[in-house]
Amino acid sequence: MSGISKIKDRLQVFLIELGDISYFTGRFFKEVFKRPFEIKELLRQCYNMGNRSLLLVGITCFIIGLVLDLQTRPTLMEFGAVSWMPSMVSISIVREIGPIITALVCAGRIGSSIGAELGSMRVTEQIDAMEVSGTNPFKYLVVTRVLAVTLMLPLLVIIGDAIALFGSFLVENLKGNVSFTLYFNQVFDSIEFGDIIPATIKSFFFGLAIGIVGCYKGYYCAKGTEGVGKAANSAVVVSSLLLFVIDFIAVFVTDIFYDL
Repeated sequence: MSGISKIKDRLQVFLIELGDISYFTGRFFKEVFKRPFEIKELLRQCYNMGNRSLLLVGITCFIIGLVLDLQTRPTLMEFGAVSWMPSMVSISIVREIGPIITALVCAGRIGSSIGAELGSMRVTEQIDAMEVSGTNPFKYLVVTRVLAVTLMLPLLVIIGDAIALFGSFLVENLKGNVSFTLYFNQVFDSIEFGDIIPATIKSFFFGLAIGIVGCYKGYYCAKGTEGVGKAANSAVVVSSLLLFVIDFIAVFVTDIFYDL
Protein backbone atom coordinates (compact mmCIF):
# COMPACT_ATOMS: atom_id res chain seq x y z
CA MET A 1 0.00 0.00 0.00
CA SER A 2 2.89 2.34 0.67
CA GLY A 3 4.00 2.07 -2.96
CA ILE A 4 0.54 2.94 -4.23
CA SER A 5 0.28 5.88 -1.83
CA LYS A 6 3.65 7.20 -3.05
CA ILE A 7 2.45 6.99 -6.64
CA LYS A 8 -0.74 8.84 -5.71
CA ASP A 9 1.23 11.53 -3.88
CA ARG A 10 3.59 12.04 -6.82
CA LEU A 11 0.70 12.12 -9.26
CA GLN A 12 -1.07 14.67 -7.08
CA VAL A 13 2.06 16.85 -6.92
CA PHE A 14 2.47 16.57 -10.70
CA LEU A 15 -1.13 17.59 -11.38
CA ILE A 16 -0.95 20.49 -8.93
CA GLU A 17 2.25 21.78 -10.53
CA LEU A 18 0.75 21.33 -13.99
CA GLY A 19 -2.21 23.45 -12.93
CA ASP A 20 0.08 26.09 -11.44
CA ILE A 21 2.14 26.30 -14.62
CA SER A 22 -1.04 26.55 -16.70
CA TYR A 23 -2.27 29.42 -14.50
CA PHE A 24 1.19 31.04 -14.74
CA THR A 25 1.04 30.78 -18.55
CA GLY A 26 -2.45 32.28 -18.64
CA ARG A 27 -1.29 35.16 -16.46
CA PHE A 28 1.61 35.76 -18.87
CA PHE A 29 -0.73 36.08 -21.86
CA LYS A 30 -2.94 38.39 -19.81
CA GLU A 31 -0.08 40.65 -18.72
CA VAL A 32 1.75 40.77 -22.06
CA PHE A 33 -0.87 43.06 -23.62
CA LYS A 34 -1.11 45.44 -20.64
CA ARG A 35 0.72 48.73 -20.34
CA PRO A 36 3.38 49.75 -19.57
CA PHE A 37 5.49 47.87 -22.11
CA GLU A 38 8.99 47.36 -20.72
CA ILE A 39 10.81 47.85 -24.03
CA LYS A 40 14.24 48.63 -22.58
CA GLU A 41 14.19 45.60 -20.32
CA LEU A 42 12.96 43.44 -23.21
CA LEU A 43 15.84 44.58 -25.43
CA ARG A 44 18.33 43.99 -22.64
CA GLN A 45 17.03 40.47 -22.12
CA CYS A 46 17.12 39.81 -25.87
CA TYR A 47 20.79 40.79 -25.86
CA ASN A 48 21.58 38.67 -22.81
CA MET A 49 19.79 35.59 -24.08
CA GLY A 50 20.52 35.89 -27.78
CA ASN A 51 24.00 37.31 -28.13
CA ARG A 52 25.48 35.54 -25.14
CA SER A 53 24.08 32.17 -26.24
CA LEU A 54 25.32 32.53 -29.82
CA LEU A 55 28.83 31.18 -29.24
CA LEU A 56 27.64 28.06 -27.43
CA VAL A 57 24.93 27.39 -30.03
CA GLY A 58 27.39 27.97 -32.87
CA ILE A 59 30.03 25.59 -31.51
CA THR A 60 27.44 22.90 -30.75
CA CYS A 61 25.78 23.09 -34.17
CA PHE A 62 29.13 23.18 -35.97
CA ILE A 63 30.19 19.95 -34.26
CA ILE A 64 26.77 18.40 -34.96
CA GLY A 65 27.21 19.17 -38.67
CA LEU A 66 30.69 17.62 -38.70
CA VAL A 67 29.66 14.50 -36.80
CA LEU A 68 26.45 13.93 -38.78
CA ASP A 69 28.33 14.05 -42.07
CA LEU A 70 31.21 11.89 -40.83
CA GLN A 71 28.88 9.24 -39.41
CA THR A 72 26.53 9.09 -42.39
CA ARG A 73 29.03 9.27 -45.24
CA PRO A 74 30.41 5.66 -44.94
CA THR A 75 26.90 4.19 -45.06
CA LEU A 76 25.92 6.17 -48.15
CA MET A 77 29.20 5.20 -49.84
CA GLU A 78 28.28 1.52 -49.48
CA PHE A 79 25.11 2.14 -51.52
CA GLY A 80 26.76 4.53 -53.98
CA ALA A 81 24.54 7.36 -52.81
CA VAL A 82 27.16 9.74 -51.45
CA SER A 83 25.96 12.41 -53.89
CA TRP A 84 22.77 12.62 -51.81
CA MET A 85 24.71 13.67 -48.73
CA PRO A 86 24.01 17.46 -48.97
CA SER A 87 20.28 16.85 -49.41
CA MET A 88 20.02 14.34 -46.58
CA VAL A 89 22.06 16.38 -44.11
CA SER A 90 20.27 19.65 -44.91
CA ILE A 91 16.79 18.17 -44.49
CA SER A 92 17.77 16.43 -41.25
CA ILE A 93 19.28 19.59 -39.77
CA VAL A 94 16.57 22.02 -40.86
CA ARG A 95 13.60 19.84 -39.98
CA GLU A 96 14.67 18.31 -36.69
CA ILE A 97 18.27 18.30 -35.49
CA GLY A 98 18.91 22.04 -35.64
CA PRO A 99 15.79 23.19 -33.76
CA ILE A 100 15.85 20.55 -31.02
CA ILE A 101 19.60 20.73 -30.36
CA THR A 102 19.52 24.54 -30.24
CA ALA A 103 16.50 24.44 -27.93
CA LEU A 104 18.19 21.96 -25.58
CA VAL A 105 21.33 24.10 -25.45
CA CYS A 106 19.21 27.16 -24.67
CA ALA A 107 17.26 25.23 -22.04
CA GLY A 108 20.53 24.57 -20.25
CA ARG A 109 22.00 28.02 -20.81
CA ILE A 110 18.96 30.29 -20.58
CA GLY A 111 16.51 28.21 -18.53
CA SER A 112 18.95 27.67 -15.68
CA SER A 113 20.00 31.34 -15.79
CA ILE A 114 16.40 32.56 -15.51
CA GLY A 115 15.59 30.10 -12.73
CA ALA A 116 18.68 31.05 -10.71
CA GLU A 117 18.26 34.80 -11.27
CA LEU A 118 14.59 35.00 -10.32
CA GLY A 119 15.13 32.47 -7.54
CA SER A 120 17.86 34.60 -5.96
CA MET A 121 15.62 37.66 -6.27
CA ARG A 122 12.82 35.79 -4.50
CA VAL A 123 15.13 34.56 -1.73
CA THR A 124 16.58 38.04 -1.13
CA GLU A 125 13.02 39.47 -1.15
CA GLN A 126 13.69 41.79 -4.10
CA ILE A 127 10.44 40.67 -5.75
CA ASP A 128 8.52 41.44 -2.55
CA ALA A 129 10.17 44.87 -2.44
CA MET A 130 9.04 45.55 -6.02
CA GLU A 131 5.46 44.67 -5.10
CA VAL A 132 5.56 46.97 -2.07
CA SER A 133 6.96 49.85 -4.14
CA GLY A 134 4.07 49.61 -6.61
CA THR A 135 6.02 47.98 -9.47
CA ASN A 136 4.51 44.97 -11.19
CA PRO A 137 7.30 42.37 -10.85
CA PHE A 138 5.50 39.86 -13.06
CA LYS A 139 5.36 42.36 -15.91
CA TYR A 140 8.95 43.54 -15.47
CA LEU A 141 10.65 40.21 -14.70
CA VAL A 142 8.57 37.45 -16.24
CA VAL A 143 6.94 38.92 -19.37
CA THR A 144 10.16 40.46 -20.67
CA ARG A 145 12.17 37.27 -20.19
CA VAL A 146 9.57 34.97 -21.74
CA LEU A 147 9.18 37.28 -24.75
CA ALA A 148 12.94 37.54 -25.14
CA VAL A 149 13.42 33.75 -25.24
CA THR A 150 10.46 33.32 -27.59
CA LEU A 151 11.83 35.89 -30.03
CA MET A 152 15.51 34.94 -29.84
CA LEU A 153 15.28 31.16 -30.12
CA PRO A 154 14.07 31.07 -33.77
CA LEU A 155 16.95 33.39 -34.71
CA LEU A 156 19.41 31.14 -32.90
CA VAL A 157 17.92 28.12 -34.70
CA ILE A 158 18.40 29.73 -38.11
CA ILE A 159 21.99 30.71 -37.31
CA GLY A 160 22.67 27.28 -35.85
CA ASP A 161 21.29 25.55 -38.96
CA ALA A 162 23.57 27.63 -41.18
CA ILE A 163 26.63 26.85 -39.05
CA ALA A 164 25.78 23.13 -38.96
CA LEU A 165 25.46 23.05 -42.76
CA PHE A 166 28.80 24.80 -43.07
CA GLY A 167 30.37 22.15 -40.82
CA SER A 168 28.91 19.44 -43.04
CA PHE A 169 30.26 21.24 -46.11
CA LEU A 170 33.79 21.21 -44.67
CA VAL A 171 33.67 17.42 -44.35
CA GLU A 172 32.33 17.03 -47.89
CA ASN A 173 34.97 19.40 -49.21
CA LEU A 174 37.78 17.49 -47.51
CA LYS A 175 36.48 13.96 -48.12
CA GLY A 176 34.79 14.33 -51.50
CA ASN A 177 36.29 17.53 -52.91
CA VAL A 178 32.84 19.09 -53.21
CA SER A 179 32.87 22.82 -53.97
CA PHE A 180 30.99 25.40 -51.92
CA THR A 181 28.71 26.28 -54.83
CA LEU A 182 27.83 22.67 -55.66
CA TYR A 183 27.15 21.74 -52.05
CA PHE A 184 24.83 24.64 -51.26
CA ASN A 185 23.07 24.41 -54.63
CA GLN A 186 22.06 20.88 -53.68
CA VAL A 187 21.11 22.06 -50.20
CA PHE A 188 18.76 24.77 -51.45
CA ASP A 189 17.34 22.50 -54.15
CA SER A 190 16.33 19.93 -51.51
CA ILE A 191 14.92 22.32 -48.89
CA GLU A 192 11.35 23.54 -49.32
CA PHE A 193 9.16 25.99 -47.42
CA GLY A 194 7.38 22.97 -45.98
CA ASP A 195 10.64 22.14 -44.19
CA ILE A 196 11.46 25.64 -42.94
CA ILE A 197 8.07 26.96 -41.81
CA PRO A 198 7.11 24.12 -39.38
CA ALA A 199 10.63 24.15 -37.88
CA THR A 200 10.45 27.92 -37.38
CA ILE A 201 6.97 27.81 -35.85
CA LYS A 202 7.87 25.11 -33.35
CA SER A 203 10.99 27.11 -32.42
CA PHE A 204 8.70 29.85 -31.08
CA PHE A 205 6.92 27.27 -28.92
CA PHE A 206 10.30 25.93 -27.75
CA GLY A 207 11.28 29.42 -26.64
CA LEU A 208 7.93 29.98 -24.94
CA ALA A 209 8.27 26.71 -23.01
CA ILE A 210 11.82 27.49 -21.87
CA GLY A 211 10.84 30.98 -20.74
CA ILE A 212 7.65 29.94 -18.94
CA VAL A 213 9.25 27.04 -17.07
CA GLY A 214 12.39 28.99 -16.13
CA CYS A 215 10.40 31.97 -14.87
CA TYR A 216 7.89 29.80 -13.01
CA LYS A 217 10.57 27.83 -11.19
CA GLY A 218 12.48 30.96 -10.22
CA TYR A 219 9.45 33.14 -9.40
CA TYR A 220 8.09 30.60 -6.92
CA CYS A 221 11.47 29.47 -5.64
CA ALA A 222 11.66 28.03 -2.13
CA LYS A 223 13.51 29.97 0.55
CA GLY A 224 17.25 29.49 1.01
CA THR A 225 20.22 28.94 -1.27
CA GLU A 226 19.22 25.30 -1.72
CA GLY A 227 15.94 26.49 -3.25
CA VAL A 228 17.81 28.56 -5.83
CA GLY A 229 19.83 25.54 -6.91
CA LYS A 230 16.71 23.38 -7.13
CA ALA A 231 14.93 26.07 -9.14
CA ALA A 232 17.77 26.27 -11.69
CA ASN A 233 18.10 22.49 -11.92
CA SER A 234 14.37 21.76 -12.22
CA ALA A 235 13.99 24.53 -14.82
CA VAL A 236 16.45 22.71 -17.10
CA VAL A 237 14.98 19.25 -16.50
CA VAL A 238 11.32 20.19 -16.92
CA SER A 239 11.89 22.45 -19.94
CA SER A 240 14.02 19.77 -21.66
CA LEU A 241 11.27 17.17 -21.20
CA LEU A 242 8.67 19.66 -22.38
CA LEU A 243 10.70 20.36 -25.51
CA PHE A 244 10.48 16.71 -26.57
CA VAL A 245 6.73 16.68 -25.95
CA ILE A 246 6.26 19.84 -28.05
CA ASP A 247 8.52 18.43 -30.75
CA PHE A 248 6.49 15.23 -30.93
CA ILE A 249 3.23 17.18 -31.19
CA ALA A 250 4.70 19.46 -33.88
CA VAL A 251 5.96 16.53 -35.96
CA PHE A 252 2.64 14.72 -35.56
CA VAL A 253 0.61 17.77 -36.66
CA THR A 254 2.98 18.49 -39.56
CA ASP A 255 2.67 14.89 -40.74
CA ILE A 256 -1.13 15.23 -40.79
CA PHE A 257 -0.93 18.33 -42.98
CA TYR A 258 1.53 16.60 -45.30
CA ASP A 259 -0.93 13.72 -45.70
CA LEU A 260 -3.73 16.19 -46.51
